[in-house]
Amino acid sequence: MFYDPTYLLVLPAIIFALIAQIMVKSTFSKYSSENNQHGYTAKEVARKILDENGLYNVSIEYVSGNLTDHYDPSANVIRLSDSVYNSTSVAAIGVAAHEVGHAIQHAQGYAPIKIRQAIIPITQIGSSLALPLVFIGMLIGALQWLIPIGIFLYTGVVLFQAITLPVEFNASGRALKTLDENVILYKSEVKMAKKVLAAAAMTYVAAMFSSLMSLLRLILISNRNRRS
Repeated sequence: MFYDPTYLLVLPAIIFALIAQIMVKSTFSKYSSENNQHGYTAKEVARKILDENGLYNVSIEYVSGNLTDHYDPSANVIRLSDSVYNSTSVAAIGVAAHEVGHAIQHAQGYAPIKIRQAIIPITQIGSSLALPLVFIGMLIGALQWLIPIGIFLYTGVVLFQAITLPVEFNASGRALKTLDENVILYKSEVKMAKKVLAAAAMTYVAAMFSSLMSLLRLILISNRNRRS
């Protein structure tokens, strides 16, 4: 009675997301035991790269949690987590440099990050309202017109995830290039940092795949509802 075959679409996405999370945690844990030979902390590396790019106005703060690191453009601050802030590990330095990459993207007007920032309000509305609108439209015949609106709003979520991919890949590319060219990390250490950032990137690929499968599921549900 409650079986919905469209759930089979999102099952692979859920599995992919779980695998990606396991990979990023295990890879970060592995290279957290590898300290960089210069003895830099992640905070010091972040400050060094920011200053070299003239971003003296971007501050660095501590934030609680594990791998909760992020760049906040509204506050112009990079927040580094428990496992990164004062760590001298290759993994932590890779993560910190990645977040600096986002700050540099903002400073240089990198187009994809500007687009992503612009559609965040639409994405927030879509992620909260899309599913309720679709299912209200399914339950109440007179409100079926809500279904295409819900699908349209969820398309914004997919678009956000799609734009996020080049933003994240670019930030990692910037980070690894800077760490290598400025000899902040040695070649062997850069390879380790690259593995950490590659694992992290898979979580964004998984998020994109998940949102795409969810959108396809909504479309199939809508078509099935219209035929019935």
